[in-house]
Order: sequence, then structure tokens, then C-alpha cells
Amino acid sequence: MPGQLAAPKTLCILRLSAIGDACHAVAMVQQIQKQYPDIKITWVIGKVEAMLLDKLPGVEFVVFDKSAGLSGYRQLSQAFKGRKFDVLLHMQVALRASLASLCIPATTKIGFDRQRAKEGQWLFTNKRVEPLEQPHVLDGFLGFAQAIGVNVEKPTWNMPLSDEDLLWVSEKIATDKPIAVISPAASKVERNWHVEGYSKTADHLSALGFQVVLCGGPTTVETLLAQQIESQSQHTLCNLVGQTTLTQLLSVLKLAHLVIAPDTGPAHMAVTVGTPVIGLYAHSNPHRTGPYYYQHYVVSCYQHNVQQQYGKPLAKLPWGIRAKGKLLMNGISVAQVKDKIRQLIADHYPEMVGSE
Repeated sequence: MPGQLAAPKTLCILRLSAIGDACHAVAMVQQIQKQYPDIKITWVIGKVEAMLLDKLPGVEFVVFDKSAGLSGYRQLSQAFKGRKFDVLLHMQVALRASLASLCIPATTKIGFDRQRAKEGQWLFTNKRVEPLEQPHVLDGFLGFAQAIGVNVEKPTWNMPLSDEDLLWVSEKIATDKPIAVISPAASKVERNWHVEGYSKTADHLSALGFQVVLCGGPTTVETLLAQQIESQSQHTLCNLVGQTTLTQLLSVLKLAHLVIAPDTGPAHMAVTVGTPVIGLYAHSNPHRTGPYYYQHYVVSCYQHNVQQQYGKPLAKLPWGIRAKGKLLMNGISVAQVKDKIRQLIADHYPEMVGSE
């Protein structure tokens, strides 16, 4: 039942994960706040995502621990005891999120349109957003703002950057060179490019005059990948993998001049702070999940992969269909990434072109 609602006074957002999607949701939240400055917003969010966003202006965060099992649902019910929202924006299709929505009292519960309401999400809502043809995830989220009467504009972000974090980063990196960040690891190992590609790209950036900074989380996979990139590089890299909080990482990305990353949260974090991104894609459609404002810098073999696997042109395949395989990222060449670096520098830092 698409259509617009009157402006709600109290609003709850249910979007638990992941980092990139939470960043997309921030743009929607801030458009709602712009049009409805008096609205009271509560956001039910995952633990990790809350670490990045808990200082976001004008939003009350309620953390849902999906690993806590039944006690997580009981805690959520207790958090909302005696409360009722005008509207719930149910923005996650996973069944665990739909079960969590049962713990959130709201007069109107808005979910995705029937085509996108996977895992039976439509059973847990009483209103749906307008359907969209082949949307980017962020555009899909903006549909929720439209459903409550917001006149959607070009997405912008006001992220919670602190002077303390910015100072920590500037002291940690301590360089007068332009900064290029490589965030090499995604949540799934098969989305990672190979060590040789990253190390050769790091050397290329270093030769152009950049200080290359490696970023990522504290997992063993990420730590080992960064160490291997360092060992194969001919230049000195600044390795901050596992050494930053999420807010410190956001500050690293803010101070950077460019970011190179596969399909992972830091790529979308960089977009929120206006840093251009070269995205590396092989499994998912970058037109759906790529860096929102930097699609033209994406290096992708996704289309080739899905067409080869399913035997159909991309236009005849379902929107968002994924390619499968552990070695698909090998289809991205160092030469392709270098070409995007050249293009990005020419577009954003023309004063550096002569140094190439």
C-alpha cells in the first residue's frame, strides 16, 4: 500500500547492520531531520555500527545484540516498555530483524515493497515503500523518507568527527604528503583483492608522492593481509590495521585524499566524509552497492562474472544477483587500478598530474 504519511512526531528506525548500510541510512536520517527538525528519532542498531554512530546528532540509539539470542529480544522489549512510536521504518529484511520489529511498538510499520521484502518481511509491516527499478541501496533507503512525506534531496552527511580523533590520526600518520588509504579486507575473504595487486598499487601510489596508509579491523585475516602487503611493497607503508577505533578510522578516511577498497564498510565511510573512492568489485553489482558518488572510479569484473555464470546478459538477470567464486577478484588487473588512480588524480588533484 504505497503512499505518503503525515509527518510523524516519534520515529523508530530498525537497521542493525552492516557498516556500509548504516552509512547509507545516515543520509536518510539527516534528510528526515532537515524537513522535520522537531521529530524524535530512535535507531535500533547493531553493536559494531553503534560504535561508529553513537554521537550522531539528534538520534537516540538502542543497541540490539544479535548474538545474545532470546535475551537480546527480551532486552529490546524491555527498552521499549511503555513506549509507542508513530512510525517504525523496518529497513532490514533478515528474519532476525523482523522478529526484533515485534519488540518495537508502533502504529505504522513501513517495510520494503513486496519485491524487495525478502524472508517474509512483508508479514511484519502494514505499509510498504514505493517500488524502485534497479536502485542503489542508498536510494532504496531514501524511499523510506519519502514514505513519511520527506522531499528527498541529493544525499549529504554530517558525520560525528571529533577533534580528538582527527588529532590522534594526524599525529599517528605524521606526514606532509597527500594520504592514500588502502583498506584491503572485506567481511568475506573472497571479496579481497590479492596481495600482489595491493602491494604493486601501494608502490605506484608511493612513487606518485602519496603516503600509503593501510587500514582495517583487528581480525587475524586483516592483520596477516596487511603484513603481507607491507612485506611485498618496495616502499614504507603506514600500517594502522587493528589500531583504530571506528571513529578514528573515519578520521583517517576524512584526512585521506583517496581510498582504495573492495566491497567493504570503509569504502562507504569514505563517501560520507567526501573522500573519493576506487572500489574493487567482482561479486556484487557496484551500481547497487558501490561507493555512491564515485561509481566512475569503480574497477569491476562483476558483469563479466555473472554473465558467464548464468549464461545471460546482465540486463536479463535479477537486480543485485551475486557472482560466486573464491578467485573472481583475480579478474581485476593492476593496470586497471592504476588507470583509475590517474583519472581520480586528474579530476580531484590536477596539481599532481605533472608528477605522474
